[in-house]
Amino acid sequence: MDLKLTYNPQPATRNLQLKITGSKSETNRLLLLQALYPNIKLENTSNSDDSEVMLKALENPQPATRNPQLIDIHHAGTAMRFLTAFFSIQQGKEVILTGSSRMKERPIKILIDALNQLGAEITYEENEGFPPIRIKGKKLTQNKVSLPANVSSQYISALLLIAPKLENGLELTLEGEITSIPYINMTLALLNEIGVKTSFENSMIKVNPQPATRNPQPLTIESDWSSASYWYSIIALSEIGTQITLSSYKKNSLQGDAALVEIYKSFGVETDFNNNTILLRKTDNPKPATFNSQLNNSPDIAQTIAVTCFGLGIGCYLTGLHTLKIKETDRLEALKTELSKFGANISVTNDSLTLQPSEKIIENVSIATYQDHRMAMAFAPLALNVPITIQNAEVVSKSYPTFWEDLKNYGFQIAE
Repeated sequence: MDLKLTYNPQPATRNLQLKITGSKSETNRLLLLQALYPNIKLENTSNSDDSEVMLKALENPQPATRNPQLIDIHHAGTAMRFLTAFFSIQQGKEVILTGSSRMKERPIKILIDALNQLGAEITYEENEGFPPIRIKGKKLTQNKVSLPANVSSQYISALLLIAPKLENGLELTLEGEITSIPYINMTLALLNEIGVKTSFENSMIKVNPQPATRNPQPLTIESDWSSASYWYSIIALSEIGTQITLSSYKKNSLQGDAALVEIYKSFGVETDFNNNTILLRKTDNPKPATFNSQLNNSPDIAQTIAVTCFGLGIGCYLTGLHTLKIKETDRLEALKTELSKFGANISVTNDSLTLQPSEKIIENVSIATYQDHRMAMAFAPLALNVPITIQNAEVVSKSYPTFWEDLKNYGFQIAE
């Protein structure tokens, strides 16, 4: 489904309030913990495809048979990593985890090596280091393992999430410079919330074993800051005085992408917290010559920021982006290709992006989305400047299924 986007300002949008679905990152962590500790109750879970896939895999165990259960997680990278760890400790259960053709190109060797060091039994069905994988669940008694610290934080979180169910807990040593610390801290905070004791000092993370959890109050999942990023971009590209209210958000968020609050001040967007809502307001038209940001802790908002800068006619230099090359697509190359269609002067390296200021935007460009939800949503705000087409627009369901409906409510004209 290809969508043609234009924008026609609507006075009624001035007081629009949108409810954003729960954080995919928090939801997927808590769904796994709920599978380990069934007395946990969750509210405001994400309605994203990734979380649906995760829930289905955890909820529908097949009866034991001679043949392993085949579980297809499609494009859901988080589910692939978290479920690899989860099924490694399901004693007596054998599964084959597979996914889309892109998923079979996304590396998982570092996680599997770590789990096998702990005593797991995981092998590759096709190519060494990549899904599909065969997991024979067993009791893991080893409790010490080390990982390179600059890898995807999801490898680290996958180990931490199963750690309280290991007989002796876990001592995880991180080697080298640690990236995506907010996501590691999110996992530890959620463990603490269900009563698991943890510590994170220097490069050592310890998780105590916890046979059962206390019976907690229902856990309310905060809405997704990555999803809010597209609204920050829309407000940044709008006239002074434009505003929108989003819920449900916390000032002391566990999500790394809450860095948006400070980052978008550079683009004239102020954030007001009120109870569990945020009001985004365009207050100024600043024009920094070049916007610089180190996004080690929040790489998922890099696409949104780059497109915002291009739409505002300012340059940017973004670093700390090495994990973007192993996402749903190589996001750096995809950004370069698609922004260039609009006339952007952009270059990328393995971990950085440089965009030169531009004064002109080519109209009626058709954006390829590469099966990547963030490509579709990051480029959509440019329709405030020029008409654009988004190819395969249905990919947004991976993290924000109501995105196009919310844009229509805001005043975007959207036609197939």
